[in-house]
Amino acid sequence: MSEKVLAQYGRVTIYLEPNHPSPIYHVDGSIEPNPYGDIAVLLEDDELEEVMYNGGTQCVKVAHRDHGMCRTNVWIDDDAGIQIAKNIASFTNVPLGDGPGMVPIFDGRLPDGSRVNGTIPPITPDGPTLTIRKFREDPLTMLDLVKFGTVNSRLAAMMWVWIEGLDSRPANFVIAGGTGSGKTTTLNCLGMYIPWHRRLLTVEDTAELQVYHDHWLRMETRRERPDGTPEVDMNDCLKSSLRMRPDRIIVGEVRGAEAATLLTAMNTGHDGSFGSLHANTAQETVTRMINPPMNVPPIMLTGLDLIIIQARLHVNGNTVRKITEVAEIAGMEGTKPRLNIIWKYNAAKDRIEETGIPSKLREVICQAAGVTPDVFEKHVEQRQKIIEDLLRRDIRDIQTVTQVIQNFYASR
Repeated sequence: MSEKVLAQYGRVTIYLEPNHPSPIYHVDGSIEPNPYGDIAVLLEDDELEEVMYNGGTQCVKVAHRDHGMCRTNVWIDDDAGIQIAKNIASFTNVPLGDGPGMVPIFDGRLPDGSRVNGTIPPITPDGPTLTIRKFREDPLTMLDLVKFGTVNSRLAAMMWVWIEGLDSRPANFVIAGGTGSGKTTTLNCLGMYIPWHRRLLTVEDTAELQVYHDHWLRMETRRERPDGTPEVDMNDCLKSSLRMRPDRIIVGEVRGAEAATLLTAMNTGHDGSFGSLHANTAQETVTRMINPPMNVPPIMLTGLDLIIIQARLHVNGNTVRKITEVAEIAGMEGTKPRLNIIWKYNAAKDRIEETGIPSKLREVICQAAGVTPDVFEKHVEQRQKIIEDLLRRDIRDIQTVTQVIQNFYASR
């Protein structure tokens, strides 16, 4: 049995070896000396989502957009790996090491925006590690998500109306899902729907969002430094952002006390705020938010309109990202929030469908905007036509798509 070539481009050949499920990502040619060492060529490939180095006893692994997890022909010994890790840590002003005033683990981002985590022994006793989530120079848009089948054009249009709120009552929501489900990508795509005349603040541990917006302020946390410089955490940033007259707030990943701060903002007039967190269902999202370390009082969750669940699935042998559930918080049942599932993924048909359960959020937006449900539906259909027209014309880049959306707002 011979090797099966899956793809060839530039210096790269991707192929399957007999009796091994993981493809080989093979790089031809030598690599010029540089701060990233032999992983530099991997960082140049826009088809890669992540680059993973697990020390000198293993080959470097990569996550490819089309071919999933791949082995590579790149091997880096521990000494070279530690030097690469130190070079990268220097970009984030972290003194990486095991001595006084140094740290053996760091998080940060590369000059191009890629997110990086690195460690050295003794934290990882088998050798140095690097995990790099690559930054896309050409960010995905909602048009891409429709093409990929993550959403359909109607749900994309519905989310547009929810986020704009017919200029009266924008929705508050969270996107939840597992690691690698595409939460941050979808969060970024939804940011395109925010009108430019609204002041947008984003709060993240490591800046990843790439919103194309005319009135945008980014905030990023800071870890405590070896010299004693204090930590500035997500909650510190979020509390500060509330003093900056934000119209919309996006929290990159909700993990702890900032959850209650965000829900307080949602309950006190900061409508149109959203964030992401790790959970696999709407019910699990609620459970996580009301328990430690988030500790959101259940009654405060009524300020949250929607929970959107995104998952990484295996469909017909391919790894795909899908929005699998959209739930509304429709009030309280005793001491617990009541969930209405208004969209649900149909695995048999490989598509997300409306469940037919009446939408409380539609009622809220209609009342705030002074329109009937029929007029609300016309707004959804109008935006769906715009999305489908852009798809037909094969327009998907973030600047053009965002400009079309903003021109639509300006023309009304």
